[in-house]
Amino acid sequence: MNLDKPSQENLKYILEQLGEKLGVANRILLDEKDYDLNRYDDLKFLYDHVVKSGSLSPQETHAFIDELRTVRKA
Repeated sequence: MNLDKPSQENLKYILEQLGEKLGVANRILLDEKDYDLNRYDDLKFLYDHVVKSGSLSPQETHAFIDELRTVRKA
C-alpha cells in the first residue's frame, strides 16, 4: 500500500493502524469521517513516527492522542 498519496482509503488505514498501535479503546476518536483529507500529511507524519518508534511510553501515547484531537475536524 502506497501511503504517500492522500486518499480516503489511506486515511482510514492510517487511523486504524494508529488506533491499534496506540491502544485506543474508543475507536470513535479515529473515525475517518472526522478527519479532513487536507490534514493527511499531519496524520501521515504521526503514523510514520509511531511505526518507527515501535512502542511508546504512556506519556507519549497520551501526547499522540492529544495531537490526533487537534487534527480532527472541529
